[in-house]
Amino acid sequence: MITRILSGASFGVMAAWVGIMGLASAEPALGVVDEPPAITVLVANYSQASPAVLAAAEREAGRILGQAGLRTSWLECSVGPSGVSLGDPCQEAPAANGIRLRILPAPVLDKFQDSVFGFAVHPLLASVYYEFALRRAKRDDAEFELPIILGCVMSHELGHLLLGSNSHSDKGIMLPRWEVNQVRQLMMGTLLFTPDQARLIRLEAQTRTKSQRDTRTSISLTP
Repeated sequence: MITRILSGASFGVMAAWVGIMGLASAEPALGVVDEPPAITVLVANYSQASPAVLAAAEREAGRILGQAGLRTSWLECSVGPSGVSLGDPCQEAPAANGIRLRILPAPVLDKFQDSVFGFAVHPLLASVYYEFALRRAKRDDAEFELPIILGCVMSHELGHLLLGSNSHSDKGIMLPRWEVNQVRQLMMGTLLFTPDQARLIRLEAQTRTKSQRDTRTSISLTP
């Protein structure tokens, strides 16, 4: 009886060990997860937005883009007089997965209503109006909303670069005009890209990343 119990236990331990080893050997194949595509945003601040406000806005924009499955890196660029520094990405043409973002005070002629967030020049340059976000926050007598509104505006304009022309929608963050309901959503963190927009954003970022890798490979192979 004891022998049978020991044999059964040994068999059970062996079976468990084989099962664990099988799972361990299968884990790399089953557990391989591609990293989400990434973009780098080179930020030039021409407005009165403080570094703290801008940093908070970048975090909010990064969160929104992250919800769409995109990793975002932010690089602050100097906008004052400065000499050209070799190797400074701000002084060079953006990489294939790089985007330039300008924070502007307001439209030069101030002829646009404050429902205009900014503009985008496909595929690499987005501009947002700081005054739009500031006026929207002051209208609600809640300037603490400023970084969140600015971050959503940044996401909107970056969305134009990643989604292409005519990318406004009838819901979500790509609405052409934000009313009280949208401001309520953005303060709750629920004003986001739609699932279809998120999918297209990931595909575009993957295409840009692949183009960047192909460029590096061709350069390294060039004699």
